[in-house]
Amino acid sequence: MAGMIKTTVRLKTPLRHLYFVSTAPSTAKMSLVVLQSHFRPFLGSSTSPFLSTCRKLHAGGDRHKSSPDAAPQRLPFSKVTEEDLEFFKKILPGRTITDPDLVESCNVDWLKSVRGSAEVLLRPQTTEEVSQILSYCNRRNLAVNPQGGNTGLVGGSVPVYDEIILSTSLMNNILSFDNISGILTCQAGCVLENLSLYLEDRDYIMPLDLGAKGSCQIGGNVATNAGGLRLLRYGSLHGTVLGLEVVLADGRVLDCLATLRKDNTGYDLKQLFIGSEGTLGVITAVSILCPRKPRSVNVVFLGCETFEQLLKTFQLCRGMLGEILSAFEFLDSECMRLLNTHLKLPNPISDCPFYIVIETSGSDTDHDAQKLHNFLEEAMTSLLVTDGTVATEDAKIKALWSMRERVTEALTHDGFIYKYDISLPVERIYQLVTDMRQHLGSRAKSVVGYGHVGDGNLHLNISSPAKDPALLAAIEPFVYEWTAKFQGSISAEHGLGLKKRNYIYYSKPSQAVTLMGNIKSMLDPKGILNPYKTLPDNLA
Repeated sequence: MAGMIKTTVRLKTPLRHLYFVSTAPSTAKMSLVVLQSHFRPFLGSSTSPFLSTCRKLHAGGDRHKSSPDAAPQRLPFSKVTEEDLEFFKKILPGRTITDPDLVESCNVDWLKSVRGSAEVLLRPQTTEEVSQILSYCNRRNLAVNPQGGNTGLVGGSVPVYDEIILSTSLMNNILSFDNISGILTCQAGCVLENLSLYLEDRDYIMPLDLGAKGSCQIGGNVATNAGGLRLLRYGSLHGTVLGLEVVLADGRVLDCLATLRKDNTGYDLKQLFIGSEGTLGVITAVSILCPRKPRSVNVVFLGCETFEQLLKTFQLCRGMLGEILSAFEFLDSECMRLLNTHLKLPNPISDCPFYIVIETSGSDTDHDAQKLHNFLEEAMTSLLVTDGTVATEDAKIKALWSMRERVTEALTHDGFIYKYDISLPVERIYQLVTDMRQHLGSRAKSVVGYGHVGDGNLHLNISSPAKDPALLAAIEPFVYEWTAKFQGSISAEHGLGLKKRNYIYYSKPSQAVTLMGNIKSMLDPKGILNPYKTLPDNLA
């Protein structure tokens, strides 16, 4: 890739070259190390008591399939009347949308796999307007679908039936920013990328970064507890979000918009709404702790022959890069094929079975460059990596990151996609991809794996030429049983939404799910907020 900073290191073993930051090549004699896989094949038993319980809880046939037709029966909510529309138009003049062409885009999810039939789109600008809307809808028993940027992947952001869509897109004001503490307070509809640009001008950055940053909104990020590319360095939103303003189902405004890093006075109520997917309340404002913008950023793109080598590279990376390591991502050769085929993105290095994207960020360019050089030299001489390139300029950094961030986009051109967002012990991540390929054989067009090695998050994607119920039946519940066997989570960062709600028991005990239902009943007794999502159908 033109413009990359590179120095070729030649070894006496038959390896390809690796581009270093260094200005002086180094050579070394090495013996070829053959790494044996420690992965064991999946030995899930169909007679396992735990899995039998899960099957019993999820008996119900087609309702588990990821389409609107698989939704549960419509609950007895009221229908929108002309009188209702008059009320909405009075409090939202010009922002009560009933034009079918305008409402249509909000009825369909980003993957175009779920389609609702809402006829009303409301676009409030203030918390008070949201409060009036929910207070009215609660009295009238009108179901409401909160919606941010509509970039969700589990059908949680669009209506299932005719729920009123409450869009936060016009709630996009930055309320305050403390340049000393780095605490940003803003409305929920602020687009993540706009917040990032605002902060960069002030020498700060957002603590999360997502491929959908150009469309997703911070309120939706918080409502789904989005993880993203920087979680390894800055942690989850459960830690960086300091306060929330939330409108409850009956219109009451819960003002927990604190800007304190330490507050141990009673229950930390904001945590209830982080990851609740709009089922407990509508987030209207967020205060979040933002880190300083790093002065030195490097991105490395490496190739490995085996996933075992990739994991050893991760271990070496954590030990040698330490405090400057901010991301460690991976994608497999199938992902690269899709990027090449559908998006015409050239491979920046030679073909490899696995690819790694490593980002470092720090405050001292020379210090960071030396640490990175030492790591790369050790990774190369240890035969862990076979090829690679380094970027330090913004344009080149974005080019390398695009190889990871645009995999989802490339997949949309490969047919109908079945997507799974799995959290597993790090050493098990790719075993699921391998076992799924073996399990499906020729029934799938492609089975690809990519994700966040740093936090054990695999994005498993399976494509077919068209929607295929038989293929789905082969994937599910196999993928969930496999995940449960190795104590993983069936949703690492995407949430449960409509598509995964009935599989919650593979990751949570029944007592926990029952308690979730109790909380839902307490905060939203009529169940008007984002119905049919997150919680399973059989929860009484």
